[in-house]
Amino acid sequence: MIDILLKYMSDFTSLSGDEQRAISESLRIDEYKKGKYLLRQGEFSAIKCYFVLKGCVRQFFIDESGKEVTTNFFTEEQAIPIINEKTQGELSKYSLVCIEDCILVVGDIDSENTMFNQYPQLEMMIRKMMEINLGEMQEQLGEFISSSPEERYKTVLRQCPQLIDRVPQHQLASYLGITPESLSRIKKRIKKSNF
Repeated sequence: MIDILLKYMSDFTSLSGDEQRAISESLRIDEYKKGKYLLRQGEFSAIKCYFVLKGCVRQFFIDESGKEVTTNFFTEEQAIPIINEKTQGELSKYSLVCIEDCILVVGDIDSENTMFNQYPQLEMMIRKMMEINLGEMQEQLGEFISSSPEERYKTVLRQCPQLIDRVPQHQLASYLGITPESLSRIKKRIKKSNF
């Protein structure tokens, strides 16, 4: 698992091997069972962030009618930022739950600031990773808004095919903005057309 982090440090920094090992040894890595909530809608937002080494985390909220709306999935090598100075001390508008057993790097402001002071390149690496994640999310959002449900499903097939088998179908349907029945019909059409 640490190999994933070492790869990022090698790709985004010029930290020495010893510095990389020292950083990886000082990181907090926790295991979470399937069903564990990292954050619940209506709780005070934690000043934390996570990086997925293994597993899948779902982000969702419950709307005014009581319906769960899935807004994102985070899998291996993806950051889950919760740190938000603007919303610090406010109630969270969404929940994060592990939908598989997960191994996550857990960060908080104090430990990150200490490490950033000790290893300035680490802050640059995190910033580059967040810029990449933000760019990908902006692209996905633009594509999802302007595409049909079938096109959205095809995008998931192309970009994140592992989600199809890892995520419960009703959650995937919610993420795509359709009903589970519509998702079944789309899957059948695509299977017939050999996408």
